[in-house]
Amino acid sequence: MKNKFTQLRLKGRGAQIRIPNRFSSRQTEPDPSHLALQEDQENLLFPDTATRLVEVHPKTILNKMESPDLPLDWSMNPYQGCEHGCIYCYARNSHEYWDGGAGLEFETTILVKPQAPRLLEEAFSAKSWKASPVVLSGNTDCYQPAEARLKITRRCLEVFVKFHHPVGIITKNSLILRDLDLLLQLAGENLVHVNLSLTTLDEGLKRVLEPRTSSAARMLKTIEVLSRNGIPVRVLAAPIIPGINDTELRELVRRSADAGAGDITYQVVRLNGHLGDLFTDWLGKTFPDRAEKVLGRIRSLHDGKLSDSRFGRRMRGDGVWADLIRQQFRAARQSFLPENTLPAFNLEAFDRYRPGQLTLF
Repeated sequence: MKNKFTQLRLKGRGAQIRIPNRFSSRQTEPDPSHLALQEDQENLLFPDTATRLVEVHPKTILNKMESPDLPLDWSMNPYQGCEHGCIYCYARNSHEYWDGGAGLEFETTILVKPQAPRLLEEAFSAKSWKASPVVLSGNTDCYQPAEARLKITRRCLEVFVKFHHPVGIITKNSLILRDLDLLLQLAGENLVHVNLSLTTLDEGLKRVLEPRTSSAARMLKTIEVLSRNGIPVRVLAAPIIPGINDTELRELVRRSADAGAGDITYQVVRLNGHLGDLFTDWLGKTFPDRAEKVLGRIRSLHDGKLSDSRFGRRMRGDGVWADLIRQQFRAARQSFLPENTLPAFNLEAFDRYRPGQLTLF
């Protein structure tokens, strides 16, 4: 079957260009004009797109979340950068703070934090720590491909089990099923919510939109396995991109509900920072016939801009297209998943089982 999507220059990568780091005082750009062969030009433009893992050793692992749009107080990221390569990912911009770039470097240079489990245990052992759900991960995916070998996320989950501490997990990788044993222990005390990102059911679109994530079929199976084992699952239909995947929203809700999801929510796309340039380049190479129409609709969500930083509105948008998406989601939810059945986090178990804690009983 012929691929209906325009052939991308780089297979297996979301970003098709490198983006200079805005904090760097010196920038270099390749000049392929003196090379006669197109193959040589491409090798110069993209000399190495293999994934590179770099160990880093931060002093702390928990990050305070200040956004009123997010329901939890803390997040942690065992990895910075993400090999999944989602072209729309808001976390791309944060790679600049690690001396990287938001484009290809974000998905090819992955910073790993092997000491994350130890740092998490030290935080929970502090007498001043009070139980509050921690998000794994608030920035980049804690189950990206490197996790299969490094198992940093699994060791972090062992700490959550040890301390009977609540955790919310966000991922778009079925690798999470490897840790079903730990999730079962956490779910037995209402200490875990799993948030699975499902952007599209179209496998061809998925391969170019978020090239190294698990397939839609595997993600639906993951919802089914987790829910069948009593592990609370919320589906994140995000981001909704008008002109790309917005017509799938009703079917996304239906299939998620059929698989056993206990809740579902959505967000619209927003292209802050370098994402505007990255997404525009990707769109022109992938959907040249509709690129301007899609960009126009994205701008209509955010007062004529591709970016949006307004709390309360940046994830839902404004205007005609935002209203159409909102109405479509509400109708689908009412039909297939009218109630949120996820249990509240248990915040009491941590104090009962804190190592060294004295109790009356």
